[in-house]
Amino acid sequence: MRRRFRRNRPAVWSLRVLYVLLFIAVFANFLANDKPLYAVVAGETQFPVFRDLGMSLGVVEKDGNFLRTQWKSLEYESVIYPPIPYSSTGIDFKNARYKSPFDEQNVPSFRFRHHLGTDRLGRDVTAGMIYGTRTALLVGILAMSVAGFIGIFFGVLSGWYGDDRFKTTRARVLMNILAILPAWFYAFSVRSFAIAETENPLWEIGLSLLILIAVFALFNLLARALEKINVFKKSVTVPVDLLVMRFIEVMNSIPALLLLLAATAVLTKQSIITTMLIIGLIAWTSIARFTRAELLRIRNLEYIESARALGLSDLKIIWRHALPNALTPILITLAFGIAGAVLLESTLSFLGLGAGADEMTWGQILKNARDYFSAWWLAVFPGTAIFITVTAFNLIGEGLTDALEGRE
Repeated sequence: MRRRFRRNRPAVWSLRVLYVLLFIAVFANFLANDKPLYAVVAGETQFPVFRDLGMSLGVVEKDGNFLRTQWKSLEYESVIYPPIPYSSTGIDFKNARYKSPFDEQNVPSFRFRHHLGTDRLGRDVTAGMIYGTRTALLVGILAMSVAGFIGIFFGVLSGWYGDDRFKTTRARVLMNILAILPAWFYAFSVRSFAIAETENPLWEIGLSLLILIAVFALFNLLARALEKINVFKKSVTVPVDLLVMRFIEVMNSIPALLLLLAATAVLTKQSIITTMLIIGLIAWTSIARFTRAELLRIRNLEYIESARALGLSDLKIIWRHALPNALTPILITLAFGIAGAVLLESTLSFLGLGAGADEMTWGQILKNARDYFSAWWLAVFPGTAIFITVTAFNLIGEGLTDALEGRE
């Protein structure tokens, strides 16, 4: 498969482009920053970029004096700036009001020139493009990780158990149905204000999911007591495949953009994590369908029957034998899904509903171009970046498809 993939030149070059984008995303703080990489001030050696990164990650204690320091106004004995000596949110008042890459700029030297111009406030577009690369890949990869987890879970349930393999007692069916309303109430309705107003939605949504699981676990414990009654002890077959597929059809019947707009309207504080989670929660249906189709094919193969004959549990067979052999086509879906997530995040940011004001994205740079149509650089550069990234992921997905199907 690797050999066939390498013969697909567009896919190979797209993979190389992805490596470059990953490098830019990981080392964005060292490529574009208004703080020096290395500086000697009054005989003291400092590494401001490293310290700032440590504070943002919570490794180093925050220092107000350090954050307020105007680094470009200091007198250095020795200094090394990043290749782009501007941050994505830093404002250069001397070059505000849309400076073109070819305009005369008020800078001390060519080293401090805004090579891709500035926006209305005087923010450097090059720095915004670099930090926007991190945001785009972060949203694409993490959003599809969330979608992959949900899609694989429901796809495995649907494909492995079908409509005739999942058997449980009447008590468990009854108690799980009764648990739906209280679980939703205590996990999401009661905590709706906390989720909407939080600055860390990932933590609040995770806590809500834990409450949801706890309520269902409590009702299942009650079901064990109810199973002592003969009427509720009888087993029934649950049509898991039917239920999951109907749920997927309901999700697909609602336009994704409409769901995103509704969710972002509810959340008063916008952040990139919120956007990532919302995209992940609506993009899992195609992954679930692929997983279901693969599990329906795999569950009747000889090695699965052999594992059953050896007495292995369903969970062990799925985890060790079925799922690893079903993941390859799912990876192709994830590659196409990342491209869609990048494009969707850019759309939301362009509409002003994506990342927060302190987070730079390609969509936000495009949004600034609407206010001043002559600022062509605010549309060309982020638009080109979005086109290249989406095309690269799509070509990688096509290359994986051809390699898996054996097409040279």
